Amino acid sequence: MIKKAFLTLGLAAVSALALPAAEPYKATMHLSDDENGAMAYLVNYDNGAKVDSVMVDDNLAVFQGTIDNPIVVRLTIDGQRMGQFFLEPGNIDLDVAKRAVTGGKFNTLNNELEAKAAEIGKRFQAAATDADKEKIYKEYQDLLNKAMMDNLDNPLGYLIFLQQAYEMQPAELVKFVDAHPALKNSERVQKLIKANERKLATQPGNKFADFTVNYDGKTYRLSDVVGKGKYVLVDFWASWCGPCRREMPTIKALYNKYHDAGPEVLGVAVWDEVPNTLQAVKDLDLPWTIWPNGKTEPTDVYGISGIPCIILFGPDGTILVRDKQGEDLTAAVEAILTPALLKK
Repeated sequence: MIKKAFLTLGLAAVSALALPAAEPYKATMHLSDDENGAMAYLVNYDNGAKVDSVMVDDNLAVFQGTIDNPIVVRLTIDGQRMGQFFLEPGNIDLDVAKRAVTGGKFNTLNNELEAKAAEIGKRFQAAATDADKEKIYKEYQDLLNKAMMDNLDNPLGYLIFLQQAYEMQPAELVKFVDAHPALKNSERVQKLIKANERKLATQPGNKFADFTVNYDGKTYRLSDVVGKGKYVLVDFWASWCGPCRREMPTIKALYNKYHDAGPEVLGVAVWDEVPNTLQAVKDLDLPWTIWPNGKTEPTDVYGISGIPCIILFGPDGTILVRDKQGEDLTAAVEAILTPALLKK
């Protein structure tokens, strides 16, 4: 059975497209009553720098200014990621509830590409045979590859490259970037190259790599928990991450099945705000230890570019399972823990 998923063409970091001079933009964000009175920020997706800020009023956040080159920004309010789009000259509208962006050359081009990908995706889902699915999936890959290669000199091509880059092997990624030097200007690309190096060093069979988390005046080290004679399942997650939340029932089931016999579960919150983490722990009723305020050190150490990332460590600190979710995670963990605990 084919286990291939169609990527959603979300916006990613983009390089500059040369413009003659700074030009004005007006970006209108359509929000809900809940955001009124809060500060809204546009954050550069590539380097995390704040680009603009404004207070939400009458369900709107209206950003106005000038910009030299198109970039991709995230809209954040109270630490929550509300959406992202190309910030470029002209009028741009983002309907957060509908996740719809209109206005601007690159937002329009991206919308058109997404529409084509969605049409192919529907045919993929309706295909009756694996052979048909393989053929349609190749059509999808060809669409992305052609769009990427045709546009590597502009933000759209860079956008597609970044989505493809997360699927590349480390050597393949470095080779591609070396062949297209403009890609080296992106901080996100450089971080991805380093993350792949760290990911290779922390694959199953390798010993754990230590990191620290500072929270509430205390310093927590992974080495305080891992390599101490117990199996430890570590979940790297964030409150805003939908896939992280959807994975919690799987982790709870493993916790309930094995916790009393000795194995531990540890949640490390990354890329998140502490109040949001604590609220999510309460809402999700998580019974295991949580370290808030992980920020980026844990994900840098383990080369994690997407969450959730769940790792099972053995009693001696050896990495046993990594990057599995759902039924695959359950099967991999049970295959190790059940025989090990029966020996006791």
